[in-house]
Amino acid sequence: MDGTPHTIPAGDGYPLGAMLWQATGTPQGVVVMHPATGVPQRIYQAFARFLASRGFHAITYDYRGIGASRPSSLRRFAARMRDWALLDADGVMRWARARYPQLPQLAIGHSVGGHAIGLCCADWDVAGVVQVASHTGNSRFIRSRAERWRVELILRGVGPLFARLIGYVPGKRLGLGEDLPGGVAIEWGAWASMPRYFFDDPTLGAIGRFNRVTHPVLVYGFDDDPWATPAAIHALTMHFTNTRVERRQIAPAQAGGPVGHMGFFRPQFAATLWPGLADWLSERAAAHRAEVQAA
Repeated sequence: MDGTPHTIPAGDGYPLGAMLWQATGTPQGVVVMHPATGVPQRIYQAFARFLASRGFHAITYDYRGIGASRPSSLRRFAARMRDWALLDADGVMRWARARYPQLPQLAIGHSVGGHAIGLCCADWDVAGVVQVASHTGNSRFIRSRAERWRVELILRGVGPLFARLIGYVPGKRLGLGEDLPGGVAIEWGAWASMPRYFFDDPTLGAIGRFNRVTHPVLVYGFDDDPWATPAAIHALTMHFTNTRVERRQIAPAQAGGPVGHMGFFRPQFAATLWPGLADWLSERAAAHRAEVQAA
């Protein structure tokens, strides 16, 4: 089962590279997958195929400056981390709604992709959303002192320094996945220095945005994730004050192996972790259809 490439306009018209996997059989909904920082969409494509086999149209994409949405040069490329949520994630969700107006819409956010969900999804007509390893970017929640220092050095030191000196961050060399636009790294570092991460940024209004979310939220955390610890996840999800949040904290023994921050979407977990998430999506899609029919 192969996906088809698409170019989707962000909220400001920036072209985003995306892939669409058509559902097998009668579709029960549409799922948009919002990626983690510096993680190209190819990482999610095995899971997208799985969702298609379960009856969902699945959409993956790259944020501006990453993968298929990268310009010819990242030097001085204008992009902020908030643009990934407010413009890119929002644009893809609206494209999905316009393409499949009769189907329930759902969203999965991995790490920073979960931030995009919290910041924007109150404006999306969705049946439910899932956050996978999503957390605030405060290093104080990292248990290992060595890892905490490493993350602080990258987010608040080396990353912003490279961004200002050469106009982008060589993420591949620093262990951040893909290279990052300079503006993304600078804003990320600024938020990481705030006690409550972007909830303390008065220009973003994150608390109000999270408070407006009313549809169900499913949250996955993993015991061996060094960054998205239970406390770091709670520091994010506590701001969903007007909806029901279901937490699933998974140990490696339950998953069938180490998961960490990046592992959930690996094919090795197709039999242990993926079915539970797909079942939840199916339940939410069915509930949404029932609500629409009853209205």
